Formats: sequence, structure tokens, C-alpha cells
Amino acid sequence: MSGKTLLRGMLAYQAWANDELVEKLAGLDPSSEAGARHAAIHLMNHIHIVSRIFAAHLKGVAHGYASDNTEETPEPVALGAALAEVDRWYLDYLETVAEQELDDPVAFTFTDGDKGRMTR
Repeated sequence: MSGKTLLRGMLAYQAWANDELVEKLAGLDPSSEAGARHAAIHLMNHIHIVSRIFAAHLKGVAHGYASDNTEETPEPVALGAALAEVDRWYLDYLETVAEQELDDPVAFTFTDGDKGRMTR
């Protein structure tokens, strides 16, 4: 199995899982499940922001985030739309990148200023 094929499957599964998680979060009672609901949405938002940050690194553009999360925690519907958009971006990106480019290193700076390096 090629790296691209494996990534495509993983990214498609991630998109499905994100949809399912957001649907479950939207169904939690905001009053009786407030703490757990907020924590879960906040964590999913972190995943979304980190996905957007790394997408910017792949494009070679500034991401504009000062942190790996946002001050405001979005509502599940808005978060679901944002996650679906970034999931789609990764799937589309995978269709444009050559198999051999997946091993290319990408240098970047974390939001805390530390330096990092990952492959595409």
C-alpha cells in the first residue's frame, strides 16, 4: 500500500470521526453536561486549530495564530463546519501532492516559538 493510499484512508476516517464527534457534542445538554461538553468542544477546537496551522505550514504561508486554540469556544455546528472544511482541504491537498513529496521535510515554528520539523 502506498503512503498516499494510507493517508487518504486515514484522512477520510478522521473526517468521518470528526463529523460523528461533533454530532454527539451537539446532542449534549448544555446545562446538565456543561463542563464535559465545554471541555470536549474546546479539545476538538484545539485539533481544528492545529490542523489549520499545519495546513498553513504545508502551503508555506503564515497561519496567523498566536496559540493552538482560540479564546472563544465555538458552538458545535460552527466547529463542525470548520472541521469539515479543513478535513476537505487535507483530502484535496493529498490529491495534488506527489507521492515522493510526502517525505519532504517542512520546517516550522510552534506557536510558543519552538522550532519543529515534520514531513509532509
